[in-house]
Amino acid sequence: MLKEDKIIALYSIVDDLLKGIHHVEPQNRKIFDNEVITTALVSALYFGGHLDNARGFMKMTGLVPRMLDKSRFCRRLHGLTELVCSLFFQLGQHLKDIAGACDYVIDSFPIAVCDNIRISRSKLLKGEQWRGKQASMRRYFYGVKVQVLMTASGIPVEFCFVPGSESDVQALKKLPLAVAEESTIYGDAAYTDYTIEDDLKEADFIHLMVQRKSNSKRKDEPWIRFIKEHMRKGIETTFSLLKALFLRKIHAVTFKGFLLKIMMFIVAYTLDKLV
Repeated sequence: MLKEDKIIALYSIVDDLLKGIHHVEPQNRKIFDNEVITTALVSALYFGGHLDNARGFMKMTGLVPRMLDKSRFCRRLHGLTELVCSLFFQLGQHLKDIAGACDYVIDSFPIAVCDNIRISRSKLLKGEQWRGKQASMRRYFYGVKVQVLMTASGIPVEFCFVPGSESDVQALKKLPLAVAEESTIYGDAAYTDYTIEDDLKEADFIHLMVQRKSNSKRKDEPWIRFIKEHMRKGIETTFSLLKALFLRKIHAVTFKGFLLKIMMFIVAYTLDKLV
């Protein structure tokens, strides 16, 4: 699909989602919210989150000929943060409703706001709660963790941000986990909490299948262990594809802007998988 064709498809999806929630805005605006959101998605997909480049591209190609200037565009986009988040969860819920009872995978990935050597000079964040450890890389980072619930085919349907020091099992409680009954959620050993497993199964009929630690009190049969490992193989690939959209450093003036850019990457990746 040509880039312009894909952008038009993204615009159509955003427009349909806004109509689905009966979104109303003043008719005398220079550009409408669906154009602002689509431009932000284009910046995430093709320009590493660089909003000014996306603005120029959309104006130059005639897709949004009456583009706002940089300052007004950023103010409009920041004002749409909650709306974009709502649209994502609306889309995610629609995908979950269509799928019915099926398999999901949950995991997290870290995003640093700065290099470790620059922590003392960080203007976006202050405090030790943002210092976390990336076990797979055996290194510390200073920033946030992104908790993501995705389908077995690698399409994100829920996400949340937590401080870098917060454990995955604590962050698990912040996700809605609004999936159909008899669904199965696969996670690694970091999500081990027998109480949560039992509560999800008894109250919501959701099976939380967590890989067991060597000292676990609930040992898995070999065939169950194989299924858990197999179901989780694709999530690292999905995270790699998602993070490939990022620039080496995510530029933001405020912490809210930093989170907004990350959210736009997730939303853009999700829609790109559906187009």
